[in-house]
Amino acid sequence: MGKIKQIFTSFRVILALILVVLAIVAIHPNPFAKGVAIRAVKFNSSAAIAGIPSPKPTTPPMSREVVLAINNIPIKTIKDFYAISSKIEPNRTVYIKTNKDVYKLITKENETCFGLTVYQAPKTNIRKGLDLAGGTRVLLKPEKPLSKEEMEMLIANMKYRLNIYGLSDVVVREASDLAGNQYVLVEIAGAKEEEVKELLAKQGKFEATIGNKTVFKGGSDITYVCRSADCAGIDPQYGCGKSADSWICRFRFAISLSPEAAKRQAELTKNLSVVTENSEQYLSEKLILYLDNKKVDELNIGAELKGRAVTDISISGSGIGRTKQEAIFNALQNMKRLQTILITGSLPVKLDIVKTDAISAVFGPVFLKNALLVGFIALIGIGIIIFIRYRKISIAIPIMLTCLTELIILLGFAALVGWNIDLAAIAGIIIAIGTGVDHQIVITDEILRGEAQVTHDWRRRIKNAFFIIMAAFTTTVVAMIPLWFAGAGLLKGFALTTIAGITIGVFISRPAYAKIVEILLKK
Repeated sequence: MGKIKQIFTSFRVILALILVVLAIVAIHPNPFAKGVAIRAVKFNSSAAIAGIPSPKPTTPPMSREVVLAINNIPIKTIKDFYAISSKIEPNRTVYIKTNKDVYKLITKENETCFGLTVYQAPKTNIRKGLDLAGGTRVLLKPEKPLSKEEMEMLIANMKYRLNIYGLSDVVVREASDLAGNQYVLVEIAGAKEEEVKELLAKQGKFEATIGNKTVFKGGSDITYVCRSADCAGIDPQYGCGKSADSWICRFRFAISLSPEAAKRQAELTKNLSVVTENSEQYLSEKLILYLDNKKVDELNIGAELKGRAVTDISISGSGIGRTKQEAIFNALQNMKRLQTILITGSLPVKLDIVKTDAISAVFGPVFLKNALLVGFIALIGIGIIIFIRYRKISIAIPIMLTCLTELIILLGFAALVGWNIDLAAIAGIIIAIGTGVDHQIVITDEILRGEAQVTHDWRRRIKNAFFIIMAAFTTTVVAMIPLWFAGAGLLKGFALTTIAGITIGVFISRPAYAKIVEILLKK
């Protein structure tokens, strides 16, 4: 009992234990969590109108709002959520109970899951990367080198555009490679590859012209874009119609122009003649809409707008599908994208897609389960091998506990800083734990080698061991720095995890292990 007391009164051991407790608090494990967490809330959806907030990307997983019941029917899994929500018809009152509130909403036509995007309620604060959670990763390269200020503006614009579009769990960051090329890395959990590529690959330059002269552009010329149901949606005047083997649906939404843009419109229309078409009077020139220098639509200009500086106008477009429902969906998606570009304006530079990865979440839980199982088996295997090597249980058990301590502290650090755990990060964790075992063997060998001598200087033996450990630590850190930038930063998770893991080990857990072994082996 005397040695146990010495161990738990040692400053190094106390420090390691305190960090383990803090790490567990940061991880916030709850293996019994039920329900589905809200990933995103679509604009103008019934859920948004009812007041359900869309979570911020920085919100910790365990702080996300979780749907627990719909109309008093318990929701335990994603399957439950979709099964119940799919049976509810439009224009029905629905009560959604979450872990934070109860919301009353009215379902809308052509709406899926009340406008909610959900995923299985998390059981810890550890964020899963795309390899485990599923989603889309896009690597983009600016067509020309950007200054620091231009890159910051580009990233801010892209984040704003993605947030307005309704995508959540978004990571947008600058990256580079060893050749000095600039990249932008975008990772979006739960998003489809097509919609992300469509939204990010194009510069999003919007322009409206009359007689080949620009009237207004997206961004500064647009002061307001309507996204509510009363002034945006399927155009009630035209609706949907069948054309050959497909359906076409038209959308429309209102926008407000700046006074300068309205004056340009008045100047360009004052000398136009009035023509009559189907008993309606229009101006002789049309308003032509261009997106990324491609004509997307043309609108008749009412005769009453001739020479008038009108700030409120309506924008329209269309969507095509094999069925009416598909055409409606495509029309609303096109409208949403156009609204987003009008609000955010064009990106400051054109971006080329270098690489895209669409990752399914189907295999994530299976991989994670197998990784935990293999990790547990590996930990037991390490203990057995160490026991066979040293024939002392007082060495094997502390090494296993030290490995577990390093893992908990490292995961707690990841949960605290909001760092995503993906396949590269898991590889880094394995390297860090493996390096820890090597270092503990160095400490053990130095202590046992000194024990065989007549005069055993514990302090000098441990100092020799840590000289070797620090040399190996420095070498590993130096080797990881190039990987931080290699592959346009795609290996950053591996480098970051390895550096963080061995740093925690060298300065926290391995000194604690050295003290424990010293106390247990000292006679």
